[in-house]
Amino acid sequence: MEIAREARIYVAGHRGLAGGAIWRALQQRGYTNLVGRTHAELELLDAVAVTRFYAETKPQYVFVAAAKVGGILANSTEPADFIYQNLQVQNNLIHGAYQAGVTKLLFLGSSCIYPKLAPQPLKEESLLSGPLEPTNEWYAVAKIAGIKMCQAYQRQYGCDFVSVMPTNLYGPGDSYHPQNSHVLPALIRKFHEAKVAQAPSVTCWGSGSPLREFLYSDDLGRACVFLMERYSEEQIINAGFGSDVTIRSLAELVQKVVGYTGTIHWDTTKPDGTPRKLMDSSRLFALGWNPQVQLEEGIALAYRDFVDRRSA
Repeated sequence: MEIAREARIYVAGHRGLAGGAIWRALQQRGYTNLVGRTHAELELLDAVAVTRFYAETKPQYVFVAAAKVGGILANSTEPADFIYQNLQVQNNLIHGAYQAGVTKLLFLGSSCIYPKLAPQPLKEESLLSGPLEPTNEWYAVAKIAGIKMCQAYQRQYGCDFVSVMPTNLYGPGDSYHPQNSHVLPALIRKFHEAKVAQAPSVTCWGSGSPLREFLYSDDLGRACVFLMERYSEEQIINAGFGSDVTIRSLAELVQKVVGYTGTIHWDTTKPDGTPRKLMDSSRLFALGWNPQVQLEEGIALAYRDFVDRRSA
């Protein structure tokens, strides 16, 4: 589908990790009429405010990248916040887009929508085929509801609403919160602080054996714009890197990039989470898209961003 470069495009969550990457990708592709609102400017939990926003700005294309996100600890300690806020935000944005006559909407899901023990690599067809990973099921249930909402609006109203499932993301604009961040940014912060403090060792959660896939955020941004321009199927589509690494290998890579010379201790009393999570992104690759940023290069870029933001 040809999208005019002057088309009005709203990126919900444009200051976040995924939303910021989508914004940059749109700019790189030459789109000039981008709409973004900070949380202070637009409360996405407020249905009336969202409806008013759509009526005033009249976006033709919408990326739903706004969500409450966090790691294992945040998901386990704030389950009500994760399910309520994510349901409310996506309900308001998706239904509001239908009411406003938006031409096309792209909803960002998550790899955690797949069952804990689904066959690896994770295919789109595995959705709802088994129990979820208990440590993040509240977030996953909300995201699944968003997927089904897009499918329902496509079936009932003919809306061109599609859903993309990104793998684990990292990159500029990530959260490095000591409790609520995801594994890669958490490791960057942990090793940086240990280096600064000249600590003899760093303690990491779990055994280090789980396998995880990581996609640099700007690669996802490019994938989302690519799919907005040419994908309109009801079926969800995965967006991943195509290969995975152990958490132990990841920690050692972050240690190398940061320049920390101490030792790593693994606290096996802490949970590992899902044993493996690799996306089957063959459908996206077959459309002609491929990631450009390798893991070590991406970690170096993310670490530079982390250091720059701390010194700002």
